Amino acid sequence: MKLDTFKNTVLSMNWRDLYNAEGQLLKALPKMAKAASSEELQDAFEKHLEQTKTHRRPAGRSFRRDWRETKGKTCKAMKGLIEEGSEILHEDGEES
Repeated sequence: MKLDTFKNTVLSMNWRDLYNAEGQLLKALPKMAKAASSEELQDAFEKHLEQTKTHRRPAGRSFRRDWRETKGKTCKAMKGLIEEGSEILHEDGEES
């Protein structure tokens, strides 16, 4: 494999991973904000949601321009973080 092809493949894989992670986060943050036990935490989740939306739009355009396809493997790291956060939100007797 030529170096340019290898670099393009690695870059594409990293973009797909990032794009998927942000997509998962966009779905999880509203749920986290709704479940937050304090207004301050709810505001933080909502602010993070807005920031993630602004990051993902240009990333998606750039990704589609360079690789055409935005679908890829699920980002396992983000999936694990969201699952862990969900477990914390559902624990009884704990406040966030």
